[in-house]
Amino acid sequence: MRIDKFLKVSRILKRRTVAQEAASAGKISVNGKEVKPSYRVKVGDVVEISFLSGKFKFRVLDLKETVKKDDAQNLYEVIAE
Repeated sequence: MRIDKFLKVSRILKRRTVAQEAASAGKISVNGKEVKPSYRVKVGDVVEISFLSGKFKFRVLDLKETVKKDDAQNLYEVIAE
């Protein structure tokens, strides 16, 4: 699954276009490497998103095309630094 779609489906970012813009601006890294919106994310990947207020780091636990709002948080686990 593409990283931009995963971020939208998991509801980490509200819209796919926002995820695409963030990746294009170099604000998303997977396993320590900057990625483009088309990057194929896999289960076990560690993703880090840079925001103005700080960073959000999580591990991908599952990939699904669609999920209900309540189940979206089951697709990833937050990693505390």
